[in-house]
Amino acid sequence: MRKLLRATTALAITLLMLTGCGIRIPSDPRGTLEAVEGGVLRAGISPNGEWVRLDGQEPHGIEVDALTTFAESLGAKVEWTTGSEQSLVRGLEEGDLDVVAGGITEKTPWTNKAGVTRPWAQTRLEDGSTVKLVMLVPLGENAFVSELETFLIDDARDRRIAP
Repeated sequence: MRKLLRATTALAITLLMLTGCGIRIPSDPRGTLEAVEGGVLRAGISPNGEWVRLDGQEPHGIEVDALTTFAESLGAKVEWTTGSEQSLVRGLEEGDLDVVAGGITEKTPWTNKAGVTRPWAQTRLEDGSTVKLVMLVPLGENAFVSELETFLIDDARDRRIAP
């Protein structure tokens, strides 16, 4: 019991010291959240039904609206890039994009190349099955993905989109 108390105390002191150094936990090795706050959210989108539509001057759809509102909550503007999932994931890997959306399911094949948010919405496929949706982010950008996930889950609840 004493060892556990010492270990807990040491951990608490370490965390307090790190907080004093300006280190954020969770952190972003590439500084994505810090760059987006008050700046630009570089969002990659791929058309997919009601989630992302490109049939007008500006992209629209449920995920476009969510990302626009997320950017506004951080005092940022959105810069849209459209493309295939493959090209957008490459943009994440190369540091050109901060997030990718387009009705991406939790069974995405991109998990070895991109970070994946927790499921935040679900949709019914043509065969009647239900799938949960995620967004893709750069690998290791934990502060950014944490902020995005919190926003998406709250936004889905407000819009009554079942997660």
